[in-house]
Amino acid sequence: MNDSSEAKRLVREGYQRASYAYRGDDADLEMSGYGHWLRRLAKRVPDGARVLDLGCGNGIPATREMARRWRVTGVDLSPVQVERARALVPAATFLCADMAEIGFEPGSFDAVVAFYSIINLPVEEHPALFPRIAGWLAPGGWLLAIVGRDPWTGVEDDFRGVAGVKMFWSHADVHRYRAWLAGSGFVIAEEGRQPEKGVPGFAVMLAQRQP
Repeated sequence: MNDSSEAKRLVREGYQRASYAYRGDDADLEMSGYGHWLRRLAKRVPDGARVLDLGCGNGIPATREMARRWRVTGVDLSPVQVERARALVPAATFLCADMAEIGFEPGSFDAVVAFYSIINLPVEEHPALFPRIAGWLAPGGWLLAIVGRDPWTGVEDDFRGVAGVKMFWSHADVHRYRAWLAGSGFVIAEEGRQPEKGVPGFAVMLAQRQP
């Protein structure tokens, strides 16, 4: 699939129709796999910091956890997900937008997180996204992102067991993400795998924007 607009239509409609199948109104932070990495981020980002959650979904459990200590802005492509997030995580601010198109003032955030969301964006748009994220961060700010380990682009049928619902996925290999981050002014502080025993799983990058 080469049409970016069609890919994004699948993503938007997929989460619209499978929102509740994807995530209920509650979820265990540790079972989700986010807890460990949020604790790694919290060691570097002080309470009260400004945090952008790209692809926040319905806000459960990651955005809710972050909103307990930080001032969080969540962005998601799906109106249903954003509506649910506003109800489930009232302490945060949510915007319905495409992460590849939304704009923020330079230095608006102290950290940006993206859990399994960049990989819903056509891979051709990934290289340009990281410099934009770097621009939104204050010098010394942090990016925590789950991205691809092996390259793959395709459509998943019956997403989350919902008949007829499709989901688009697209990602490069881990070496390209390392290069794109370095080229955008980031230094990777920690790298991991999610799920931890996934084969191949996904790459977790915790990187700092250099001054």
